[in-house]
Amino acid sequence: MDLRFGDSKPTDEERAAVDALLGPPESAWEGADDRTDTDLRWARGGREARERRDLLLPGLHALNDRVGWISEGGLDYLCRRLTVPPAEGYGVATFYAMFAVKPRPATVVHVCTDLACAARGSAQVCAELERDVGPAGSAGSGAVWQPSPCLGLCERAPAALALRAGEAPQAAVVAPATAEAVADAASAPHEAAAEPPAVAAVPQAGAESLVLLRRVGVVDPGSLDDYRAHGGYAALRRAFALGPAGVIREVTEAGLVGRGGAAFPTGRKWSATAQQPDHPHYLVCNADESEPGTFKDRVLMEGDPYALIEAMTVAGYATGAHRGYLYLRGEYPRALRRLRTAIDRARARGFLGKDVMSQGFAFDIEIRRGAGAYICGEETAIFNSIEGRRGEPRSKPPFPVEKGLFGKPTAVNNVETLVNVLPILIEGAQAYARTGTGTSTGTKLFCVSGTVARPGVYELPFGATLRELLELAGPPETLRAVLLGGAAGGFVRPDELDVPLTFEGTRAAGTTLGSGVVLVLDEGVELPRILLRIAEFFRDESCGQCVPCRVGTVRQEEALHRLKDRTGAAAAGDIALLRDVGQAMRDASICGLGQTAWNAVESAIDRLGAFK
Repeated sequence: MDLRFGDSKPTDEERAAVDALLGPPESAWEGADDRTDTDLRWARGGREARERRDLLLPGLHALNDRVGWISEGGLDYLCRRLTVPPAEGYGVATFYAMFAVKPRPATVVHVCTDLACAARGSAQVCAELERDVGPAGSAGSGAVWQPSPCLGLCERAPAALALRAGEAPQAAVVAPATAEAVADAASAPHEAAAEPPAVAAVPQAGAESLVLLRRVGVVDPGSLDDYRAHGGYAALRRAFALGPAGVIREVTEAGLVGRGGAAFPTGRKWSATAQQPDHPHYLVCNADESEPGTFKDRVLMEGDPYALIEAMTVAGYATGAHRGYLYLRGEYPRALRRLRTAIDRARARGFLGKDVMSQGFAFDIEIRRGAGAYICGEETAIFNSIEGRRGEPRSKPPFPVEKGLFGKPTAVNNVETLVNVLPILIEGAQAYARTGTGTSTGTKLFCVSGTVARPGVYELPFGATLRELLELAGPPETLRAVLLGGAAGGFVRPDELDVPLTFEGTRAAGTTLGSGVVLVLDEGVELPRILLRIAEFFRDESCGQCVPCRVGTVRQEEALHRLKDRTGAAAAGDIALLRDVGQAMRDASICGLGQTAWNAVESAIDRLGAFK
């Protein structure tokens, strides 16, 4: 791509896509005939957008949604409007897997080949597509298909997602996917069968024990009145009665810790943010759940979107933030529609905006769509992505509570963590803490997939065992292993199923709870190829910023390619290399991606005897 200003022109359609987001350009820009005059007008034009580099990612989405790819002219026009150097715009556009900077058909079908789908036969689907439709990436009949990392549809694996560009972009989920169904979706995504309701992913639906999932399937996700009739906004009302310090005290005394894997105390994070003298403060909801095998946040957002809106408002009130950013993974079109509807209706009814519930508190929420980058789940990479930069992690310190989004104090929590705040405020901290264990309080959502009879999202109190969870999901007759925590997690043997599902219990057992992934593998699954897929995932998703991760993930994948057909003495050299590379990544990588990229492979070698 040529990155010089003025060498290519946007089409009318590309201009319309950008202008629909940013507003029309100043009238003074129009009618300039010579190049110098045009450049001068561009330089002083875009005043309304010049300070909004953070609109670069939405602008790239606008182009990609309308045209199907991002041309030189379209990118040039967007960068001029935002006064962003085009080389930097190109660097951002090429960072994300869902964007293309070369022409491609209007319809792209993403076929998941990640862990849960691999265990359910996605390789066969891809083989049939290659035979009947053509190789991945080749255009035909106005569509193209390509392998994809996890789409967050693991309970319906194997899965595919068809996206068609246009003035009214279309999205169609194909799950479970067959080659025929994928081909049909590619040719006519608007005719695809409707998705099942979110409650279909909740095998426990209707159980009295449910807390976070109790409204999924019960309320109309588009109705604010229905949400309020089932207890909605009672927590925010109590928050206003307690005051910000009182809310933080309740969250702290409840023992709530982050549900994304790090398990950092939420009350401590909120308190540190609230105490910062620098203003404004920001709240970021991390809804970019891209860990292979994770789909709990998707189910919450699709089935109970107002709960997240209310929880974000409570968090903003407690931390002194008046604006929240909801960073949603780009592969969740239905969640996007549901959340947009919920935000618009909450704002229209006074539950968001300049005077929330007539309490003198201003708070609003802006959705930012991710575009296919696992690394953006890292809390500082999210900041860079929202700000219109490549989603690369930042060095810490300073920590987000001191200097986060736009350089200001920021609290970052994922969807499940935030939604837990509602029962804490309604029940009270002491009642909440009575569920679970002393150090892991409340309930936890588990994403069960793979070779089980009833995949889906399960809600259990902390302290339940892995065996109890698998009995609910219907384990296979011949269990090979269970992967806890996703690609960054660890394996559990069939004789270790009594491990308690708590942060401290899994840690003591030499594995991790992570974000709640429970991927069940039977004896029919080829473990070396699962490990190779994990290595491919980390190599693809490494941002490349630091050498240990950039090089280490490549070396890990190369070694596992050699090992997939080797055992015993023939494997010894590469296993030793894997250990050296894995330790280097763990010790020296800048963020959690590189630090955990070796975890699953290490546990497979040490706990499961892989390659013996």
